Amino acid sequence: MGRAGPGGQTPGGGPQELPQPPALDRRRRAGEQVAKRDETGGAARSHPDANGQAGLTFPPVALEIGAGPGQSTPMTDPITPKSDTDAPTLLTAWKAAQARLKTGRIDSPAIDARLLLEAAAGASRMDILTDPYRPITADQLSAYEAMVDRRLKREPVSRIVGKKGFWKIMLNVTPDVLSPRPDTETLMDVSMLAFGKNEAFDAIDLGTGSGAILLALLAERPAARGVGTDISSEALAVAKENAANLDLNERATFLRTEWAAGFGDASFDLVLSNPPYIPTDHIATLDPEVRDHDPHLALDGGPDGLQAYRDLAPEVKRILKPLGVFAVEIGFDQGPQVKALFEAAGFTDVKIIKDLGERDRVVTNGPDPRTNPIPQD
Repeated sequence: MGRAGPGGQTPGGGPQELPQPPALDRRRRAGEQVAKRDETGGAARSHPDANGQAGLTFPPVALEIGAGPGQSTPMTDPITPKSDTDAPTLLTAWKAAQARLKTGRIDSPAIDARLLLEAAAGASRMDILTDPYRPITADQLSAYEAMVDRRLKREPVSRIVGKKGFWKIMLNVTPDVLSPRPDTETLMDVSMLAFGKNEAFDAIDLGTGSGAILLALLAERPAARGVGTDISSEALAVAKENAANLDLNERATFLRTEWAAGFGDASFDLVLSNPPYIPTDHIATLDPEVRDHDPHLALDGGPDGLQAYRDLAPEVKRILKPLGVFAVEIGFDQGPQVKALFEAAGFTDVKIIKDLGERDRVVTNGPDPRTNPIPQD
């Protein structure tokens, strides 16, 4: 159960499908799994009913992937099978699942239905767009229906397919780790500004979970080395697997320890952390995608949500080199308190950085991505 914060915990935040500010428009995510917020606690609540749990059917729908040759409006495609022997296609299955998810009041039904279809049918987004009438097998349809059933019960897409995109990488995720959030990419923005493309430096990710932050950093900075710590052996196993899959295991080391215990003074140029910051009695109020599927060790920040920062601030000060940079993720309403804790530990020039949703998201002594453009590598 990796130590990492829950990301966006308020409605309406996170990256949107809109042009990004100049300092942030370099974000290229591994598919829409990164951009969507179905498991951040900010999604619309859904209440599956009998209709939402019914099997897939194939009602006529408008084909939404573009107009046909010579047409100025989208084609209307009667996707009801012509006979019992007609095989369902990528399009009919997608539309039927989308209708079920919409009836079940699931946020982003079209995106969720497509991501699940990609996994069930072994199809890519491009396959669905360019070959929508490709038949899918009975086994694929059965697997797809089962996945849709799970989503209707508020299991996040990333948990169902076992993968989640973060920054520019794709990661395996299990019940032992927090599913990485788009808001956590704000830590990456600070890191990209603090250290150049070919700069050699040593980084540590305290409470690494799946390894998302450290591995995304090392993938961008080929001369850097890094350590990820966690108290969960299961989480560390996931992080090591992700490092191997990304061919980063030569530069990434993962150790089981409490935060920075065992490391010498002034050991690192960059210290990053996304610690648990949800107040204990608030966990029960989180959306089911978070409350029921993220490890509570990765969520529970103690009675006021600040316990991890009290532990971290002096440790970060101890292990950081004199000119080093630290950045920690915070809850949207914790900026002043966390800033004060790090100032009390001896840091100066501490600032609060906002995410794309204009909420306080990171406390750091590093550069502010909103006022410093990220260099084009």
